[in-house]
Amino acid sequence: MAPAGDFSRGSVGSNIMQQALPLLAAEIVHLLYNIVDRIYIGHLPGADAMALTGLGVTFPLVALVGAFTRLIGTGGAPLFSIARGAGDTDRAARLQGTAAAWLALLSVFVFVFCMAFRRPILFLFGAGESSYAYADRYLRIYLWGTAFTMISTGMNGFINAQGRPKVGMMTVALGAVLNLILDPLFIFVFKMSIEGAALATVISQGASCAWVVLFLCGKKALIPIRRADLRLRPRMAGEICRLGVSGFIMSATNCLTQAACNAVLQARGGENWVGVMTVLHSIREVLSLPVNCISTGAQPFIGFNYGAKAMERVKKGIRFTFFAGGASTMAAWLSVELFSGAYVRLFTDNAAILQEAPDALKAYFFAFVFMAFQMTGQSTFTALGRSKQAVFFSLLRKAFIVTPLTFLLPYIITPPVYGVFWAEPVSNVIGGLACFITMMATVYFRLKDPHGEIGAQAS
Repeated sequence: MAPAGDFSRGSVGSNIMQQALPLLAAEIVHLLYNIVDRIYIGHLPGADAMALTGLGVTFPLVALVGAFTRLIGTGGAPLFSIARGAGDTDRAARLQGTAAAWLALLSVFVFVFCMAFRRPILFLFGAGESSYAYADRYLRIYLWGTAFTMISTGMNGFINAQGRPKVGMMTVALGAVLNLILDPLFIFVFKMSIEGAALATVISQGASCAWVVLFLCGKKALIPIRRADLRLRPRMAGEICRLGVSGFIMSATNCLTQAACNAVLQARGGENWVGVMTVLHSIREVLSLPVNCISTGAQPFIGFNYGAKAMERVKKGIRFTFFAGGASTMAAWLSVELFSGAYVRLFTDNAAILQEAPDALKAYFFAFVFMAFQMTGQSTFTALGRSKQAVFFSLLRKAFIVTPLTFLLPYIITPPVYGVFWAEPVSNVIGGLACFITMMATVYFRLKDPHGEIGAQAS
């Protein structure tokens, strides 16, 4: 058996799934942070559908926090893997320390910005007077956990990149289990309502953050963080951000898309339709987990072997990512076709949402299998340090396809609100195929050179 973090030996599928499965378990547990909040709030005694809608309009701000986290986390971890594969431990340590320092600094900026401008931002993102009251009550507490969220999530990728995915899984398992315990305690026993859900999340995120910091600064880490590593290093931070801007744009454009969807649904159908989108978005988060985790789990493997000039193993990793991701997205689509009503009832018992959401869900998930094309291409570009391509295809699908379609299709499709839901599958097909075909033509078929010539093009 290969030592932890050595991706040069063993079967390709086994290496990737050893990364992906603990990551999947961790992400499932991580989803419980917000999913459990939505389930409890969606069935909150004495509250109307506006409670769930209010939580829905906070999604873009939560995505904004995630965007800055991904800027550093998804930029630093692949560079860290490439440095490890090339045997440059000193560079790997500096990258890790630089990422930690910038995450801490950015968390302060993000907290101050979101706290100061939450009211105009929430109304811009589709809140009405009724739903804003719930959204503000949640965010005023939730935002205090910004630093915990950014450090634990952003640095957890470095734990996985060291070949310790089970430790990475525990990062989120610890916090999410704590959240499961605290949510009903604060909401129902202490009668703190929506504020209790937010407080439970903040405490749980703090526990996850402590776990990450203690591990990465401890003796069990292959490359621990030392005090000398914790420097901002503008030049190295620039390298991280150039690659991480792909992940940043992915999350930022998610923020843009969610804001556009909420605004159009509010204008075309009213606040209840924002509640429908909240449910659909929650279901999509769950069902997209396998393809996301397979593609993310493949990145350390692809980056390590690329750094080690093992190009055939890189190609096998890309193929495995595509076929495994395709199987998971096909299974997700079939489950929506068969169980759409059950999925919706999990999140709400509101009659209006229960009537409209199942059909909207089926439209939203049509052609979901094309996400495998998008994620395979995107993760390959990121793992190999090809930041320009990663950035372009992040922008293409969300900013240049789905967001304009969100405004355009309601003028074409009847009823108009369904235009919002059909924008997603159209973008999956166009954006997914464009990303995958470009990756195959510019990367996959050029990986025969044992000297790694395409690495000179990475920026």
